[in-house]
Order: sequence, then C-alpha cells, then structure tokens
Amino acid sequence: MKSITLIVLLFVSSLLHTQEIPDNFVYIGDIDPTIKVELRYYSTNNFIGKKIEGYNNNCLLVTKKTALALKEVQKILALKGLSLKIFDAYRPQQAVNHFVKWAKDINDTIMKAQYYPNVPKKELFKRGYIAAKSGHSRGSTVDLTIVDLTTKKELDMGSPYDFFGEESHPFYKNISKEQKDNRMYLREIMLLNGFVPYDNEWWHFTLANEPFPKTYFNFPVE
Repeated sequence: MKSITLIVLLFVSSLLHTQEIPDNFVYIGDIDPTIKVELRYYSTNNFIGKKIEGYNNNCLLVTKKTALALKEVQKILALKGLSLKIFDAYRPQQAVNHFVKWAKDINDTIMKAQYYPNVPKKELFKRGYIAAKSGHSRGSTVDLTIVDLTTKKELDMGSPYDFFGEESHPFYKNISKEQKDNRMYLREIMLLNGFVPYDNEWWHFTLANEPFPKTYFNFPVE
C-alpha cells in the first residue's frame, strides 16, 4: 500500500510540474523539500491585498545554483532545530507590472495600515519600494525568514515581511536585542553561503555571481 501511495504522489507531483521552465531553473521542493514556502503573492496576504498576476500556484522557482545554496543554508539551520521560510523567489515580469500599475493608483490603499502606514503611496516609487524591474525576475533573489521547528513560529525580526519603512532596514536600531540578533543571524548564514543582502530589507538576498544578471524572465509561477 505504501508503494502505491508513493507512486500516486510522484504522479501528482509530475502533473504539477508540467510547464516548460528555462534551463537552470528548478522548483525548490525538488532540491530540498524541507524548506518551507509561503508564497505571499499567490495569496491576498500582501501589500496589495490581492493575488498577484503570474502567481498561479504555491510553488517556488529559483535558479538551480540558488536552490543548491539555499539547501546549504537549510542544513545549517536544521542543526539548531530551525528552517528557512521563503516568501518569494522568482517573480515574473508580469507580477512586477502588476505592482507598478497598483502603485500608480493612489486611491487603492486597502493594505496601507498593515504594510506602509508611514509612507505616502505616491512616494513608493521615489523611495525605492516599487520599481519597473526587479532582481527577483532574474531568478536568484529570495525573500525569506527563519522558523523555529519546535514552536512552528517565525523568529521575531522586528518588522513584518514586506513592511515599507525604515523599520525593515537590516541595521535599524529601535528594536530589541533579540530582534537584532535574529536579523544578524539570518544575514550571517546567507552571507556565508554566497548571498548578498539588500540595504533596505532584512529579508532580501541575491546570490552573488547569479547566472542571469541581465535577463528578466516572464514565465508564470505554476
């Protein structure tokens, strides 16, 4: 019976992964299924409050080189009873276009209180929170945090994922020692495994020497 169940699961998995993706892209679950995924842009739990165009499934795509580096990070965390939790990785250009279209509609502010309470929406472009191009579309940038496997809770990083404000800057000072330590631990293990942090977001890292530094892809996440 177990063998039959396994065959069925493998068959279902193959059906979910039928799209043609570019060479050197992989599903993170095929490289390390222990890494947790909560694809925020596939849900309404994001700064727009709607599912984002191009996200057709709660599966996560990255370049193979990035996936292998993330697997090494996961090995380090597992020794401490921790796990990566990834909110976003490869992001199709159509999703970025959705962000740009939303940002230009200054009257759509249903998620302002949760995600950008202190930033006027009309300044999101000026302050660099929204851009016409994203490193995510190159396939080697990830947004992530750390989860305690015992409590099943994310480590407290001092601000939520995708919060637009200085509170999300990695070295923001007005947070507790524990929150600072959590941010620095995430930063340390990502740097150790070849990722470059971003100055404005504690959760955002790009693989150094990424395989597609000038290519912005637009195939859907499915």
